Amino acid sequence: MKRLYRSFAITLIGCDIAITEPIVPSIPTTRSFKLYRPDGKVKDLDMTTARRYLSLSVLIGAVLLLTIDATVLHLAVPALARDLDPTATQVLWIGDIYSFAIAGLLVTMGNLADRVGRKKLLLIGAAAFGAASVLAAFAPSAEILIAARLLLGVAGSTLMPSTLSLIRNIFTDPKERTRAIAVWSAAAASGIALGPLVGGLLLEHFWWGSVFLVNVPVMLAVIALGWWVLPESKNPSPHRLDLISSALSMLAIIPFVYAIKQIAGGSFGVPAVIALAVSVVGAVWFVRRQRRSADPMIDVELFRNRSFSGAVAVNFISVFAMSGVLFFFSQYLQLARGLGALDAGLAQLPAAIASMLAITAVGFLLAKLGRGRAIALALTVGAVGLLVVGLVEGSEHLSLVLIAMVPLGFGIGISETLSVDAVVSAVPQEKAGAASSISETAYELGAAMGIAVLGSVVTAIYRFGLPAGTPEAARDSLATAVAALPEGHALEAAREAFVVAMQSTTLIAAGVMLAGAAVAFFLIPSVRASREVVASKVS
Repeated sequence: MKRLYRSFAITLIGCDIAITEPIVPSIPTTRSFKLYRPDGKVKDLDMTTARRYLSLSVLIGAVLLLTIDATVLHLAVPALARDLDPTATQVLWIGDIYSFAIAGLLVTMGNLADRVGRKKLLLIGAAAFGAASVLAAFAPSAEILIAARLLLGVAGSTLMPSTLSLIRNIFTDPKERTRAIAVWSAAAASGIALGPLVGGLLLEHFWWGSVFLVNVPVMLAVIALGWWVLPESKNPSPHRLDLISSALSMLAIIPFVYAIKQIAGGSFGVPAVIALAVSVVGAVWFVRRQRRSADPMIDVELFRNRSFSGAVAVNFISVFAMSGVLFFFSQYLQLARGLGALDAGLAQLPAAIASMLAITAVGFLLAKLGRGRAIALALTVGAVGLLVVGLVEGSEHLSLVLIAMVPLGFGIGISETLSVDAVVSAVPQEKAGAASSISETAYELGAAMGIAVLGSVVTAIYRFGLPAGTPEAARDSLATAVAALPEGHALEAAREAFVVAMQSTTLIAAGVMLAGAAVAFFLIPSVRASREVVASKVS
């Protein structure tokens, strides 16, 4: 294998790791490296440490791209609406089928990763993700784009559990693992907020398909570096792959989401009732099968651990509230406020910076409050941010709206770091893939449900607020109204109706996030970390 020579450096966790000797995968652990800190001090690193953090950089690159891909499309909705002419329902499916596919398959893929190897599944998923990105970029119709987004979700479901379970196995020291998960969480939170900025930069110069095509070179880099530097790991006693349980998990999720969409859209009827019944049957059957199986896909006994179950619930609730608002926030900035794609992306930068800076407060909050109270406080701060956003979205001063987004990003950044660490740390190494898949299932299902439920609420309130006589083409969504109506009273009325819908939905999301704070306070233990542990987590 060819060597990677001198002067290969990466910047990670505020430090530059400069590799000053040739590296090959089988190099002895006695080779040393230099860690150049920002304060000028130099520290020797052995091969194990250098390789661990280089591996972390690859995993961060994968998760950062996945989370960016979840939100980068938001800014492209007006442009693709003009080209593909999707209905309001198709717009919602384009946005949330990605997360539905990930949520429905994460448990299966987490178990598959434990069985066939986390590195192998990560690399296969990266290749599939790149191929599906090309299909999405050149989709000629809304139906093909929805199918491509579905394939992206399937590929993404192989990546998410692999990244967390690899971190769990690479960083065996609890202090070091918490620090690695904090960086992983910051990348995930930053990706959600940075997606609109990346989308704005691309849409300023290219067509809407460029937001997908940018995935290809990044995934190629993940494959090349990951094949070289990532260690392989798997469960030494893997369980058999339970296809029936996998089907039941999707049977519990997909019909439920369909029913929620129908109800929120005002179409509550026999199909919605049947879908709810199928979902309940699927969920009950799935849980009973897990309890009786000798090799369950999900160890339901894990949920007896208050910290674990509370952290999973917090993941779902907080992401539900955040995703439902952010999906329409970019449309609010462009269609209601009149910002260009790039300006709309830049407008969301304060929230991105806040989510990245959030990890600096994790150690302090753990020492002062303990995990449960720290998460509850973080979600309360996020809820206050949403409350203020909802109150000022109709203001003439856009700066007030953007400032109000800062506490939302800060609160989500802290809560995600602490809750993910609680989930991953609660299980032994051999169950890392399954546990991380549960955490990611809650995260992705929360994102999908947030877009589906709160998105449907936005659409319903928007339609209710339109004046009588509004053309049918404008009643589908604000995007179709902008495309169908000339500038004038009718279009202005549509914009006002959309702003009212956004305000109402944002206030609902604030209430949901407060409920998440209550769950964290009462379910997640609040044992305070010692000063020594805290210092190691933030050093």
